[in-house]
Amino acid sequence: MSVAATDHALMARALQLAWRGLYTTDPNPRVGCVIAKDGEIVGSGWHARAGGSHAEVNALNEAREAARGATAYVTLEPCCHHGRTPPCTDALTKAGIARVVVASGDPNPEVAGKGRDQLMAAGIEVDSGVLEADAQALNIGYLRRMTTGRPYVRSKIAASLDGRTALGNGVSKWITGEAARADVQRLRARSSAIMTGAGTIVCDDPSLNVRAEALGDVRQPVRVIVDSGLRTPTDARMLGLPGEVVVLTVAGDVVKHRALESAGARIELIDAMPNGRVDLVAALVRLGDFGINELLVEAGTRLNGALLQAGAIDELVIYTAGSILGRHARGMFDTPELTDMAARPEFDLIGARRVGVDLRLNWRRRS
Repeated sequence: MSVAATDHALMARALQLAWRGLYTTDPNPRVGCVIAKDGEIVGSGWHARAGGSHAEVNALNEAREAARGATAYVTLEPCCHHGRTPPCTDALTKAGIARVVVASGDPNPEVAGKGRDQLMAAGIEVDSGVLEADAQALNIGYLRRMTTGRPYVRSKIAASLDGRTALGNGVSKWITGEAARADVQRLRARSSAIMTGAGTIVCDDPSLNVRAEALGDVRQPVRVIVDSGLRTPTDARMLGLPGEVVVLTVAGDVVKHRALESAGARIELIDAMPNGRVDLVAALVRLGDFGINELLVEAGTRLNGALLQAGAIDELVIYTAGSILGRHARGMFDTPELTDMAARPEFDLIGARRVGVDLRLNWRRRS
């Protein structure tokens, strides 16, 4: 097998390991590492939780003396700074690693090429870009936050064949089948936070938590409520559930603030738009400051429409059911009328698969 083919195969294995941290590493990136000598794996590891050992250290601990003179395959540029754990560049150097193959660079300003430079300065050969696109897809939210300060935003929508999300009276349970609803639990589990609007809280009183024992011991995402006028009831269901609830508002009503805080919410004041509503772009920047990598939106037509208008939706995850709700049912987005086709938001299809009796379509915003 050629060197290129060996690098490809071993990096693919490192990526498989990195995926094991899909639901648990937040706000850290998901990273896997394989250490090999003469094409044979002598150590492997992945990063499981923030504050825990990094993938490289776990792989080195398994390889032990066999790491000397070996090649390390890492899905993200090794860290070179002291955080909760010591630098991985130091660990790789001390272990006698001869070569490091990296899938993707790390745009974190504390790393951003410095990890590569430290390894090369220590006499270690470094090659980059092997399965880069796959590695970047795995950490799409982390990379977005590190480059823009904002999370990667997915909006999940369950809709009928005619693009309707609820009956005219607001009833929406259940448009899609059990398999699609189970798939949404996996979307929730990989997300740093789930966002909804105050209207959804008032009308549906959702939990928006992860309810999937099969996924194991996953952390609960932060629940985010966009609530310009502080309409969230203090007895809202999600306020009594484990996990953090953040209310983003423009209202400075101290009495309502205290009542919601006493009920378990954290209040964050956000700049207002001219219409008096929460500035959603500013809200995303604030969430980025909190370490939110991937934000899942589960909201109604108004919030989805406002996010779409703000150009803030990166990906649409649409579960389409084989039913018709009719013209009086509610649509996906509440937006002003378009009079120019050139002004329409456009998305590219990046995935399609059947989920039970429904169809899941993934659309990414066209840049």
